[in-house]
Amino acid sequence: MNLSIAIVGLPNVGKSTLFNALLKKQQAFVANYPFATIEPNIGIVPVPDIRLQKLAEITKEEEKMDNLPPIKPAVVNFVDIAGLVKGAAVGEGLGNKFLSHIREADVICQVVRYFKDTNVVRSDSSTDAKNDFEVVNTELILADLQTLENQREPKNPSASSGLNKEDLLRWAAVEKLKLALNEGKLAKDVALSVEEKEAAKSLQLLTMKPMFIVANVDENALKEKYEENTIPVCAKIEAELSELSKEEQEEYLKSLGLKKSGLENIIEKGYEMLGLISFLTAGEKEIRAWTIKKVTTAVDAAGVIHTDFSKKFIKAEVVSFDDFVLNNGWKGARASGKARLEGRDYIVKDGDVVEFKIGS
Repeated sequence: MNLSIAIVGLPNVGKSTLFNALLKKQQAFVANYPFATIEPNIGIVPVPDIRLQKLAEITKEEEKMDNLPPIKPAVVNFVDIAGLVKGAAVGEGLGNKFLSHIREADVICQVVRYFKDTNVVRSDSSTDAKNDFEVVNTELILADLQTLENQREPKNPSASSGLNKEDLLRWAAVEKLKLALNEGKLAKDVALSVEEKEAAKSLQLLTMKPMFIVANVDENALKEKYEENTIPVCAKIEAELSELSKEEQEEYLKSLGLKKSGLENIIEKGYEMLGLISFLTAGEKEIRAWTIKKVTTAVDAAGVIHTDFSKKFIKAEVVSFDDFVLNNGWKGARASGKARLEGRDYIVKDGDVVEFKIGS
C-alpha cells in the first residue's frame, strides 16, 4: 500500500511551492496569483530510509556482486489540490470539483500561511493563520454536510425492505454527524461507536480523514513552538534543498540547526497518523521497503508483495534490521541463530527483514 497525502489550503499559501520541492522538480505550475493549480497535480515521492542503503551494501558484499543491487524505497503519493476559497462547497472559486480529489487521499495536509512576505498576494478569503485554517475546515464541513443531507432515512423494518443492522447503524451515525458538523465539529472528532464508525465509512466524509497542519513559516520561525499536529516548514528552504545533492542537503540542514527536512517530517507524520510501518526485503534482485499497517500478520504482509504470496504462504524467515547488519546479511544471521521462521500469524515489526517461503 502507498500512503496518499492531499495538500490543501487557501490560494497562495505555498502549496504548489511545497509540492514542487517535495518532488524535487517543477511538476506544478507556481505563480503568484490564485488558481495557478487548475488540475490536481499528483506526484510520487520516495520515503527517505537510510536502512536501504546499508542493506544494499551488505548484500553486495555477501553475494559478491560487482554493483549494489537496485534500491526501491516505499513511496508516498502527494496530491496538490487547487486552492480552496470561502464558498467552495457551494461552487465559489473553482467550486467543489476539487473536494472530490481529497476523498481519494488517506490523510489531509492543510498548508497554512504563517510567512510574512507581502509580495505574495493574499486571496480574498485569507486574513491570518487562524482564520485561514477555519475557512478551509468550514468548506470541508459544508461539503460533508451536503453529503449527509443527501442520505435518506431507512424505511421501517420489514421482511420485504431488506433493512439490516448496518442500515440502522449508518443512519444513527448520519444523525449524530449532522448535529455535530452543524456545530462546527469535524467528523473525526464526533463520538461514534466502533460499529457506527464502520458503518459510516461508506459516506467518505472529508473531515473523517486524519489531518495535520503544515505551517508555512519564514526561515527564522522554524524552531518556534506550534500546536499539536502542526509541522513548521519553510517552503522556500525546501525548494532550495531540492536543488542540492544529498551531502549538500545534510550540510545545509546542519547549518540551520535542523535534523530533518520538511519532507521527512511530513512523511513521518502521515505514517504516524495512519499507524504505518515498513518491512524490508533484501536480495540480489533488489532491496525494498514495503508499507503496511501496524499489527499486520506475516501472511497479510506477504500479500502486499503479491497476492499469490498470501495464498501460497508457508513460512516467513525474519531477522531484525539491527541483527541483519551486525551479522553481515542472511548467511551470518542464520549461522548465529538470529534469523527465525515465523508462521502466518506472526505480527511483522518495523524494520523486519523478511524472506517469504512460498509453496508452488
